Parts: sequence; C-alpha cells; structure tokens
Amino acid sequence: SVDIYCASCRTQVLKYKKGGNGALVKCFIERIIKDFTNELGVCPNCETQFGRESMIRGTPAIKVIAAKVRVK
Repeated sequence: SVDIYCASCRTQVLKYKKGGNGALVKCFIERIIKDFTNELGVCPNCETQFGRESMIRGTPAIKVIAAKVRVK
C-alpha cells in the first residue's frame, strides 16, 4: 500500500492499495484503505482538487491529477 499526500500542503489524503509498477494515474475506490478527505478528490486542508471521479472499465475511480499529489 502507498500513502498519498497533497502536493501543496503535504496533508495525507489517502492510503491506497496500489497494484503494479509505474506512476499513480487512477485510484479505484474499492482499493482505498483509508480516506482522509471530506469530499472525494479534494484535499481537506487546503481544498485543492487532486482528482476527479469517473468510471474506468465499469468501476468507480478517481482520476488523479499527477502534479497535485505525492506518493510515498
């Protein structure tokens, strides 16, 4: 699993069970372990939008805006 942080204020926004190698492009909602946000895709601290809700292959997901998050 990986921790996902807001790039602007460094607040943790998600804990996510990532599959495979490579950059984080999307987060399937069923794989989110812990959600620290009040509104999905928006940082709770600085209210920067880091992703958009969408359907990918029939599964609800968040399309991540790469410059807005840091993954550790």
